Amino acid sequence: MKRIAFIGLGNMGGPMAANLVKAGHAVVGFDLSAASLKATADAGVDPAASLAEAVSDAEYVITMLPKGQHVVSVWTELTALVAEGTLLIDCSTVDVDSARQAHGLARAMNCPSIDAPVSGGTTGATAGTLTFMVGGSDEAFASGLPILEAMGRKVVHCGGDGAGQAAKICNNMILGISMIGVSEAFVLAEKLGLSHQSLFDVASTSSGQCWSLTTYCPVPGPVPSSPANADYRPGFAAALMLKDLALAQDAASLAGAQTPLGAHAANLYAAFEAAGHGGEDFSAIIRMLRT
Repeated sequence: MKRIAFIGLGNMGGPMAANLVKAGHAVVGFDLSAASLKATADAGVDPAASLAEAVSDAEYVITMLPKGQHVVSVWTELTALVAEGTLLIDCSTVDVDSARQAHGLARAMNCPSIDAPVSGGTTGATAGTLTFMVGGSDEAFASGLPILEAMGRKVVHCGGDGAGQAAKICNNMILGISMIGVSEAFVLAEKLGLSHQSLFDVASTSSGQCWSLTTYCPVPGPVPSSPANADYRPGFAAALMLKDLALAQDAASLAGAQTPLGAHAANLYAAFEAAGHGGEDFSAIIRMLRT
């Protein structure tokens, strides 16, 4: 049993912390939301009244926060709160520069650290089937691996500091682009009089096969577990997809990479959010493409 502090108990962090409890670890959680604290307390997470209380005596500290600035801010506070040797793990999705700043703060504390963003959405967080993309030293990765495996199905060491974030934003750029492509194909099929099931049966076993189609199909019917069958209740909200696409565009600009489809996908999701749909699942963009 390990002593773990979990900071950020929202839609993703809450169920992740609960899975650590199920794995037999002693988990203390902290969040600014009283409702989130109560929900995780009901799942066996010990609620803390402050960040300092949460990390007291922790062997591992995990953060799951909205933006890079939040991660850097919290890790800056940790410099005065955690003991040397405490493994710091950030599971947020943030820009690569913020991730590297966080690693720098950890080094100043003489603490090992990894950036370990996730893929799999709230369903994967609840089921414990997340994929972790990890950046950091070999030693820090080895230390964190058993903890990550308690929350996910697959853990990939992508390289040094910030490599996990780099992998995450590249992966989600693929996801955003592919969902638009799949959605456009279904819209065209509707115009041509082809049923959703017919297109799915062909494309899911042909060259059009991809995760956006076979696991997260944007129309009701072919994949019963997809958000399309629940009026596009997220899963993975469109606002979060826009956030990740924006991170990818920022990274592409800094790296001098050409990503025209990524840029177009970001523009489409920005328009979708501006129209008031940021809280819907990102697959709901098919509704905008029908107009």
